[in-house]
Amino acid sequence: MKPSINICQSCGMPMHHLIDFGTNKDSTVNTDYCRFCFVKGKFVDHGITLDQKIEQNIAFEEKRGMRREDATILAHSKLPNLRRWKGLKPVEE
Repeated sequence: MKPSINICQSCGMPMHHLIDFGTNKDSTVNTDYCRFCFVKGKFVDHGITLDQKIEQNIAFEEKRGMRREDATILAHSKLPNLRRWKGLKPVEE
């Protein structure tokens, strides 16, 4: 069974397959967050700020070959709108 495509509500990663999803405390699938952000009912990066998460995403996309300018635009436009960060304003650069 293949679930619908979801977007991680912490980092924005598309989640296409069951292996992509995080897990709840009872090890069931969590459809809101990916396996890199949410494990056994907890955020892997608990305490991280929106600005730190944006920087993490920019660095990750740069490693994948995206230009820093494009990665910055993408992270600043996507992350603040995700459920985990909604309502939190990143510090302006």
